[in-house]
Amino acid sequence: MKYFVLITLFCISITSCKSSKNSIENTNAIKEMSARNVAKKHTQANFNQKTVDAHLKIKYTNPTEKIAFSVRMKIEKGETIWLKGTKFITVFKAKITQNKIQFYSPLYKNYFDGDFKMLQKILGTTLNFNQLQNMLLGQSVLNVRDNRQNIAIHNNAYQLSPRKQAELFDIFFQINPKHYKLNKQSIVNISKKQRLDISYPKYYNEKGVLFPQQIYIHTKEPKKFTNIDIITKSVAFNTNINIDFKIPKGYKEIKL
Repeated sequence: MKYFVLITLFCISITSCKSSKNSIENTNAIKEMSARNVAKKHTQANFNQKTVDAHLKIKYTNPTEKIAFSVRMKIEKGETIWLKGTKFITVFKAKITQNKIQFYSPLYKNYFDGDFKMLQKILGTTLNFNQLQNMLLGQSVLNVRDNRQNIAIHNNAYQLSPRKQAELFDIFFQINPKHYKLNKQSIVNISKKQRLDISYPKYYNEKGVLFPQQIYIHTKEPKKFTNIDIITKSVAFNTNINIDFKIPKGYKEIKL
C-alpha cells in the first residue's frame, strides 16, 4: 500500500529525458496583463486529449527513506486514472475514478476498495478526482475563472491568487507567460506551518500538445518533509488503452 500512497499523494512534481527541441523550458519575457486575461488563457491551455499512456520514473524521499520505482500511467480524461507500479516486480496496481479508489499489491497480497476520503485522511484536506487529474496534467487544482483573482509577477511568471482565499489555507498559481501552463502551484497553511509546492519546470511539446515532462512535489511541515520527483520517460495520446482492473481473490482488505 505504501507505494500507492506515494503516487496518489502528489501528494501525486519530472530530469530531462529528451533533447531540448522536444521540450519547453519555463522561461520567457513577461508583459503586464490583467488577471482575467491570464486566467482565460490558462483555461484555454488546458489539456484536451482524450487519453494518456505514459511511462514514469518516480523518486520518493523523506527524512528516513529514499525509494525509486517505475510507473505505467493511463488516463481516460475525466473518467479514469490507471496505475501500475514496478520495482523489479509488480508492487501495486490501482484504478481511480470519479467516485472510487481501488488498489491492490501482489507483493503484500492486500487491497483497498474505497473513496476519496482515504486521500483526505492522508493529506488533511479535500481532494477529488478532477483535482488529482489536474495535478498530473499541469493544470490548476481550482478553476481560476470561478473567482476573481489577484495578479502579480513572481519568478518571471504571472501569479494568480483568489481575492478571497479559503478559510484554512492560501493557494497560489504561477502561470508561464509563453504557453500559459503552470510553472508552479502552492498551497500554504500559515497557522500550521505547512505547505505543498508542485512545480512543472519543463513540458513535452508533442505535436503541439503540452504535457508535463518534469513534476517536482514538495511538502513541508515542522520537522518533516516529503519530496516526490516524477520523470516522464515517454507519453502517447489518444491511443487505445487497456484499463482492465480486478482485485484478486484471497487478498486481505486494508482498512484506512
